[in-house]
Amino acid sequence: MNLSSFVIAKPSEFMQEMWISREMLLDATWVTTEEILQGFLFSIVVGMVLALALARFHWVERALYPLIVLFQVVPKVALAPIFILWFGYGLAPKIILIVVIAFFPITLNMLVGLKAIDKELLLLMRSIGATRNQVLTQIQIPTSLPYLFAGLRIAITLAVIGAVVAEFAGAQNGLGYLIQFASTQLDTPLMFAALILVSLLGLVLYYAMSLAEYLLARKYPHITLQATN
Repeated sequence: MNLSSFVIAKPSEFMQEMWISREMLLDATWVTTEEILQGFLFSIVVGMVLALALARFHWVERALYPLIVLFQVVPKVALAPIFILWFGYGLAPKIILIVVIAFFPITLNMLVGLKAIDKELLLLMRSIGATRNQVLTQIQIPTSLPYLFAGLRIAITLAVIGAVVAEFAGAQNGLGYLIQFASTQLDTPLMFAALILVSLLGLVLYYAMSLAEYLLARKYPHITLQATN
């Protein structure tokens, strides 16, 4: 079956487009990468702070956890134009949308890790007079690290999706903008070229998080052993 290039681009066509439009694609990739990294860093801060607050204070967990879950089921695509309306077409609405999308797996996984403490170890710490803050910093946080990194690997892929969705809603550059622009111009090779770069970017960032976890495990093996025992 001979399909038109308007329907689907041949590998040779979008590879040629990637070379012809390399400067534009590299510029768009850099813009999207900057959005992803900034949004992801804020997601880490928000996710970890929420997880620590939920684990440390039971009343916070009872009050906020249902609201966090309820907020998570809100369609994020519908939030993108609202954030554009509130914060304009700059970097802020894109970062906010990435945070909204990516913080939840960080919070949830770290919270599970904070609660995965060995009960006998907890009783031992309490028997020697350890405070709740000491238990949190010396036992619970090290125990939660493998869970946290599992959440970070999920969150970085969601951050890529969030950046593209935000660029769909309103942007003047970026890979998401190029995908949308190419679709309106029926430029299928350019659309596929940008889509491939988005996918590769997400793959690189995912394995970068895996590498960070590996390096942390090598530098602090006692933390990793404590977390996995």
